[in-house]
Amino acid sequence: MGVWRRWILPITRLVVLAAIAVALVRMAFFGTTAEETAEAPTGSVVQSQVAASVATVVNDVTVKGAIQPDPEVPVKATLQGKVSKLVAGPGATVAAGDPLLVIRQETPVDPVVAADGSVTQSKPKVVTETVRASAAGSLVELGVLVGQEVAVGDAVGRIAPPTFRATASLTAEEQYRLVTQPTSAKVAITSGPAPFDCGELRIGQAAAASGAGATGTPGDAGSAEGASSSTGATVSCAVPAGTRVFPGLAAEITIPAGEAADVLTLPTTAVEGLADTGNVWLASESGEPEERAVGLGISDGKVVQITSGLAEGDMVLEFVPGAPAPEEDAMTMQGGYGG
Repeated sequence: MGVWRRWILPITRLVVLAAIAVALVRMAFFGTTAEETAEAPTGSVVQSQVAASVATVVNDVTVKGAIQPDPEVPVKATLQGKVSKLVAGPGATVAAGDPLLVIRQETPVDPVVAADGSVTQSKPKVVTETVRASAAGSLVELGVLVGQEVAVGDAVGRIAPPTFRATASLTAEEQYRLVTQPTSAKVAITSGPAPFDCGELRIGQAAAASGAGATGTPGDAGSAEGASSSTGATVSCAVPAGTRVFPGLAAEITIPAGEAADVLTLPTTAVEGLADTGNVWLASESGEPEERAVGLGISDGKVVQITSGLAEGDMVLEFVPGAPAPEEDAMTMQGGYGG
């Protein structure tokens, strides 16, 4: 204990005081060194860029929908009169042109007055008309009785055709991508037959049955995947005869909407707008991005054709300024669906 107080403690104090003195002298006469100077940030944020490049764009629009029966065909009276005979009954399978019922019309005829003044009552003029099936299918309803009065155009029955259509809802983006009017599509049915060609393509027209007794409506097509962004427009095509399908089956419809080979393209993330015209941003020496208008062609949803405003190799910002990054979009979607 005596050695510590007599020798070690005083020597330690002297060493500390000497170190402090040396530091003070160094600061007074030599200043701070480069190593001791705090480094100020001198870098700048570099925005990601992408080059306009030549590629082939295949614009296949794929939408999710369902198989729906063709609309029921009404049977209408073709003569004013009384139903005199029912030829077919509900549930019968009929071909186009098959007789369904007979309508009898009686028109009074003026009596005949003879020279002697006698009056002979003439028989009424009788006309009969056979109402025939306007389409092949199943007679789901024949809503008249023998003796019932009907007028021309009255609906007296309904026929359900044995044909089906694949139908789906379209979003605004999908409609803009359909820059041409295709005539057919490719349909794949979940757990069904191999993908098949589907003709008589219609865009913007409801195709599913909507009357009483129908098994589905156009609103069912596409289910929840595109319901929130649907515009009310639909796409549908005729299922080929002989293809075994059922109402309500999930179907994926692929519509070939054009192909552009060896054209100038950019990622869709770099372009504001995806139809006809758009804007891109180029880096500039001032640091503020330079906006430039471009012409747009077809898109496959990932890249878009640039028809004017840029040349091959031109560098543009990979993301539209102010637009959320793809990761942010994904997180927003997950949060929205999860909530």
